Amino acid sequence: MRRLFTIDEARELLPQVQAAGSEVVELRARLVDATHRQQAGDDTVSLADVKAEEARLSEILDGLAACGIQVKGFAPLLLDFPALVDGREVLLCWLEGEATLAWYHAPEHGFAGRRRLRA
Repeated sequence: MRRLFTIDEARELLPQVQAAGSEVVELRARLVDATHRQQAGDDTVSLADVKAEEARLSEILDGLAACGIQVKGFAPLLLDFPALVDGREVLLCWLEGEATLAWYHAPEHGFAGRRRLRA
């Protein structure tokens, strides 16, 4: 069964989400650097290290999904929390770098249809 968050529940999870997001940003940067170095012929890049970082990235994203959070992208990290707002099913939307959970959109409108949550 799919989870529906209240706005308060989603906001309570935000510190954990932001911590996971910080780790995603670091992993993403290291993976991009390693890929660039490999393509440039740098044979000091450890395939085992790259695979470990890819596995950790996958673990973080899977963990978010296991909590009922929809991962819409990881570069930048974009997450949706299924919720009810004013009796309608919506997606509370958080984008990497945002300090709070302040936006939502209808599932059919996507990111472009984001609206600010009322306080």
